[in-house]
Amino acid sequence: MTKRKPDPVLSSTDPALRKVSRKISQTRLGLVVERGLRAFWPALSLLAVAVAALAFGLAELPAGVFWGIVLLWALALCATLAIGFRAFHWPSRAEALARVDETLPGRPLTALGDGMALGGDDPATAALWQAHMTRMAERAKAAKAVRPDPDLAPRDPYALRMTAILLLVVALVFGAPARMFNPGAVPGGTAPALAAMGPSWEGWAEPPRYTGQPGLYLNNLKTDTLTLPEGTRFSFRFYGDASAIGFTESVSSPAAVPQSEATTDVSRRDFEAVQNGIVEISANGGRKFDIIIAPDNAPEVALTGSVERRADGTMVLPFHASDDYAVTSGQAKIKLDLAAIPRKFGLKIDPEPRETLIFDLPMPYTGSRSDFDGSLVEQAEKHPWANLPVKLELDVTDGRGQTGSSGWQEITLPGRRFFDPLASALIEMRQDLLWNRENGPYVAEILKALNNRATDLIRSTEVRVLLRGVIGRLDQGLETPGVRDELADMLWQMAELVEDGGLSNALERMQRAQERLSEAMRNGASQDEIDKLMQELKEATDDYIRMLAERNKDQGDQPPQDGQQQGQQITGDQLQQMMDEIQRLMKEGRMAEAQELLEQFNRMMENMQVTQGQGEGNQQMQSLRDTLRDQQELSDEAFRDLQNGEQGQGQQGQGQQGQSQGQQNGQGQQSGEGQPGQGNGSSGQSLSERQRALRQELDRQKGLLPDLGSKESDRAQKRLNDAGEAMERAEEALREGDNGRALDNQAEAIQSLRDGMQALNNAQNGEERRQAGQQGEQGEARGGEGGQNGQREVPRDPLGRSAGDGNRVGTDENMLQGENPYGRARDLLDEIRRRQAERDRSADERDYLDRLLDRF
Repeated sequence: MTKRKPDPVLSSTDPALRKVSRKISQTRLGLVVERGLRAFWPALSLLAVAVAALAFGLAELPAGVFWGIVLLWALALCATLAIGFRAFHWPSRAEALARVDETLPGRPLTALGDGMALGGDDPATAALWQAHMTRMAERAKAAKAVRPDPDLAPRDPYALRMTAILLLVVALVFGAPARMFNPGAVPGGTAPALAAMGPSWEGWAEPPRYTGQPGLYLNNLKTDTLTLPEGTRFSFRFYGDASAIGFTESVSSPAAVPQSEATTDVSRRDFEAVQNGIVEISANGGRKFDIIIAPDNAPEVALTGSVERRADGTMVLPFHASDDYAVTSGQAKIKLDLAAIPRKFGLKIDPEPRETLIFDLPMPYTGSRSDFDGSLVEQAEKHPWANLPVKLELDVTDGRGQTGSSGWQEITLPGRRFFDPLASALIEMRQDLLWNRENGPYVAEILKALNNRATDLIRSTEVRVLLRGVIGRLDQGLETPGVRDELADMLWQMAELVEDGGLSNALERMQRAQERLSEAMRNGASQDEIDKLMQELKEATDDYIRMLAERNKDQGDQPPQDGQQQGQQITGDQLQQMMDEIQRLMKEGRMAEAQELLEQFNRMMENMQVTQGQGEGNQQMQSLRDTLRDQQELSDEAFRDLQNGEQGQGQQGQGQQGQSQGQQNGQGQQSGEGQPGQGNGSSGQSLSERQRALRQELDRQKGLLPDLGSKESDRAQKRLNDAGEAMERAEEALREGDNGRALDNQAEAIQSLRDGMQALNNAQNGEERRQAGQQGEQGEARGGEGGQNGQREVPRDPLGRSAGDGNRVGTDENMLQGENPYGRARDLLDEIRRRQAERDRSADERDYLDRLLDRF
């Protein structure tokens, strides 16, 4: 055991402990501060609050209030002191030593007070102990005083001590500490004492904030005549006996009456100046002010130009507003001008009541609002009153609430205009529907007439589907305005699809842009609308020319044929100059000349159409063959699904599928037998989704077909339209799970596709023969470049096929004759491969055979 020496703290005889004695004393003092703060922080906080209160004039309160506060404060102080003395314990030197010792490794100060209990007579043990003491003494030299740690946060969770300190600091910085030592600051001091120290009255004049003018302290003014804005707020404070101070004013209405405060010795006057007059104070240091009120006139607003319509239907309304100081807000109100509307068709009946259309006028974010120009830009193209006569009024308000108005003016509410006749008709039906729900049967009748000729009038399948949906909803009736608004949105969507079109073919987009521009010029469109349509024509023309350039590049930049004279060639710069000239004539208002030049432009582009149609025939036919093959594969898959279902329906579907396959064997083997399908594939899509994608692809291909102007071309277009409608019916049947009905419609679509492809092929062949005849006649007129009798020799390829016009390699002869035409085709393919493998043939011949193998 270790024998304990006498307490080293009390004796301090150890030399090592005497060296750290000062550190221990400092730590003990820190313990006193720490425990004192923990015990007396509430009392110290009360003392800080008391000093702050006296510095801010607590002694100036009435005597009863003052001494009551002092009594409560004294009781609280005594209670906190009693609690503090009870919690405070004076720290001993041993506690200070122990705190210092805790900061050192191995507690060396405690070790220095230890002694040997056993083994003192053993020299080795004594030597070891002495080495231990020496080491502890060295460690004790590193002792430092420990700082106090009051840790008041857990004891004061609401931080009351911080509030007291803040009040004390504010009092010392901004208060009047001298008041605590001022003999005159007697508790219960009165206003006469204060009056003796300063003025007997004070006054302020505060102009309205919206004027931007500063407030005035009337006591410091040297002039007695004041010009102030209307609505200026006067505030007066009087100190002393109110009966001894005279006050008169004549600028308010009615005149201000005295307003007494809590004390009877201080009174005040607050009023607003609205007229010229005087303000007079008769007392010690009294003044008389002549007040001139500058009137605040009502704001003004007016239109600065005609209401503009942008190409997308956006309304632009320029205006000018002004006020003496600032315009704070404004509105544009629009109501229907029923007397100016032509009451015919769907507008014969009275309209449903609608609220006035209100738009907020834009205010400047920076700069002055006293005089400014602005433009209201709003979207009203979908409003029921769009493109109808309305009345417009502009209202503005200033800071005083005064309003100014431009008065009602008659305008046409700008909205988007549709120049496609079908789109314009749909928008008119939409307007009639929004005019009054009673127009529902009338609108349904018109839309049914459109639907009756939907195939001829509407090329987009999506528009036809939406049209039938709107008709069905109209037949059910318009029970609520919500149903009416929903149908109006569908009609707007249809009109946009027709107007903006989804035309994938560059030539058709160019022709549509020409037609819309011509219609806009005839209807007196705005300059912004004409600029937009002109831009669309330029873009569509650029796309068309780019398409021709790419096609010519693919064909090796071949020179024009005999039928393509130099007069048909035109550069992009010449087209741009022509369109710039059209635009210039329209801007100058010479619409007749612009229309004539536009027609010349149309004829010139139509002359380029034939070449474009010749170069794309084979590609379009191949795309249609791919679509036919995909439809056949989709029909086969629908048949297999039907076989896996109910047996009765499966047998019916099998009969239909057998008929379809019989048609394929009889008529469609040339469309790609044995080639892998290029349809959508399963890829997680349902049969109905794949059928819809196939129908949309057919719609795209129909848009790419050239209009050759022949009966066969018209028949091809009609049969392809029939195929699209059959696909649409098949899609609906697949969605409903009726595979039997879907197979019937798919078989009809397959047959229509075959008929359309055959008619298109006949139309292209007829066009080629016609152009070949024209070229022969032109060659004969120039002296002839053909063989005998003025007839042109038709070149043939090594397989006996004629190289037709328009870079088309093919023949009009029926090459599927004989008992086994497909076996003959395989033999020809084998012969081509054999010849291509012979290395002794010329490079040109092998290159030609390679191209044949790549194609077939």
